[in-house]
Amino acid sequence: MGLEDSEALRVLRDALAPDDPVAGSELVHRFYTHWFALDVAVRDLFPPEMEAQRTAFGHALHWVYVQLVEQRAAEPVAFFAQLGRDHRKYGVLPSHYESCRRALYTTLRTQLGRHWTDAVDEAATESLNLITGVMAGAADAEEGPAWWDGTVIEHQRVSRDLAVVRLRLDRPMHYHPGQYVNVQIPQCPRRWRFLSPSIPAEPDGGIEFHVRQVPGGLVSTAIVNESRMGDRWRLSSPHGGLQVDRTGADVLMVAGSTGLAPLRSLIMDLSRFAENPRVHLFFGARYRCELYDLPTLWHVAAHNPWLSVSPVSEYNSDPAWAADYPDVTPPRGLHVHQIGQLPDVVTKYGGWGDRQILVCGGPKMVQATKAALIAKGAPPERIQHDPLSR
Repeated sequence: MGLEDSEALRVLRDALAPDDPVAGSELVHRFYTHWFALDVAVRDLFPPEMEAQRTAFGHALHWVYVQLVEQRAAEPVAFFAQLGRDHRKYGVLPSHYESCRRALYTTLRTQLGRHWTDAVDEAATESLNLITGVMAGAADAEEGPAWWDGTVIEHQRVSRDLAVVRLRLDRPMHYHPGQYVNVQIPQCPRRWRFLSPSIPAEPDGGIEFHVRQVPGGLVSTAIVNESRMGDRWRLSSPHGGLQVDRTGADVLMVAGSTGLAPLRSLIMDLSRFAENPRVHLFFGARYRCELYDLPTLWHVAAHNPWLSVSPVSEYNSDPAWAADYPDVTPPRGLHVHQIGQLPDVVTKYGGWGDRQILVCGGPKMVQATKAALIAKGAPPERIQHDPLSR
């Protein structure tokens, strides 16, 4: 029965359970070890530290088998097609997909032992053929560039751990405002990180990113502290579906720190039009001095009456180091500055259930804001945010 055998697929799903440290994580670890032994050249495609890669792959594979058990193949097919197109930036070859399939098959068979029946064998064979076949086929069919290279033309340190970086791409990239891309920098080869452009696509290849240094984050630390004009970056094709329906309801946007970037891109795109739904943006940070883009937001709001901006900080006063960085106090005209946790400030005005809702920031902030809005009555289906595990 293969892909129609839900019972056999369930055995494969349970073998990959991410919450079982003995089953799922051990299986994925064994898979990579076996794959690198089977195809030595593959190891050079991955970063030196593999923990995050193994975790992400294990969760993705488990999700796929959850969908297959429920006989929902459309989403996994679309997911792996995009993954195949995107993996071209790593230099993945058709032979790598074949060795991946063989390594996964062998690892699953070894891990399941006596639970490996003829039915499970058939389900594993067909599902792994589907996964690797879709990825290889999508990569081969894609005619667009595998990546875009660009040069850093401006690096501005706007706060202690925040930087605005502008690049000029060798060739323009088309992306929708609100999308994100995968980025590799010369200081950290083979360590790709997701960043959201803070401006709409420009015909001359201009692109801008807002980056906050993450504790322990090699790439974000290098971007904030070490990036220099002339550095060459590599970008993947765009992902994500954040959007504003200009014919729809009014909009609530909630941005935590550099989570502002994709919302800023959407707002700048909307400013091209004379008529838009009303947009209310809450922009939050720890300190007032970290609301780095308030002058720009003030300027946009001053010329677009549909936009309202509410600055929010957790603390009322700035630390001493704030004097070393640009003053971000905007002219009068924005909403009153508010003090508190961003989810609390946003939801004290209600659940915003009649709005299009977009939330961007760190995973904890997004989860807390989403939970607070739902508790206040906002329908979950109205709340947009990027994947928290991207």
